[in-house]
Amino acid sequence: MSAPSEFQQRIAGEWVGRPSLFDAEGTWRGFEDIRRSSVFAEGVTTYYMDGGLTGGGDLAGRFALGAPFAFGVRDSDADRIYTGPDFFGSGQPYGGFVDANYYGPGWQVSLKTWNQTLGDTQVYSSVLYQGPAMVGVFNGIYTRDPALTEERIANETRCGAAIFTVPTKDKSRYAGDLELWSAGQQPLGRLRMELEIDPVNLLVAEHRLVMSGPVESRWRITVRRDGVRSFHEGPDVWGNGNSYGRANFVRLHTADGRRLIGREFMMDAEPGMGAGSRLAVVYQMFEHNTLTAVMHGVLERS
Repeated sequence: MSAPSEFQQRIAGEWVGRPSLFDAEGTWRGFEDIRRSSVFAEGVTTYYMDGGLTGGGDLAGRFALGAPFAFGVRDSDADRIYTGPDFFGSGQPYGGFVDANYYGPGWQVSLKTWNQTLGDTQVYSSVLYQGPAMVGVFNGIYTRDPALTEERIANETRCGAAIFTVPTKDKSRYAGDLELWSAGQQPLGRLRMELEIDPVNLLVAEHRLVMSGPVESRWRITVRRDGVRSFHEGPDVWGNGNSYGRANFVRLHTADGRRLIGREFMMDAEPGMGAGSRLAVVYQMFEHNTLTAVMHGVLERS
């Protein structure tokens, strides 16, 4: 290959962050200080990742490694194949979002990584598995702007353990235009998403989720919160979710055979009793158990 893929050009540079580690129940365990980059040189792409774990509790031994990571990437806009030696698997780009599934021999876990690039910011999560069982989750926000590195590290240190939440006493509305991609990684235009939240009490709210554009839907959902867990209890959507700090992962089902698997990341969540205003979302939509679309973007609270 004489030139890097469009996706590789989009993510060029060194990304710096301090993602948090959570256990399978959603309890904060520590930080991972990371500098990572994927470098295209002489037709070959190599991914580098250097850093170390601070804290970690009973997970520290599993995720401590006495050497930096490096692995080859077979680069393309269709598939990114990770060729080892430190990670083996593949990732599929959908515009600024890459869905990656791979195995790390050093950590002895399978990973499903959600990486959403928004200019010089990346909203990152890696869900870690032992067979079908979740081991934990890394997530955080990265920057590749050297002028913002110190600010980003300080913000992740202060806010990494902040809990995903939306306003629980006042009505709120999150809305924005999302990128919509086919399962075959073809752009399908812009999708308007609007989420209106009407609290019933501190633990229950009525949600109205409206999508307009290439995909049309209008759903009413009763959502009940129990700590970091959430339950979607109809009448139009059923399912549940679990949050790991600022990232909330949901699996939602409709009566007409559609399914949404998604991550909702409150980018500006702060420690304390408030709620954030910028929600980075990624959803994979399935119809009759077949992936049909991927949508991602940012919803702003008004």
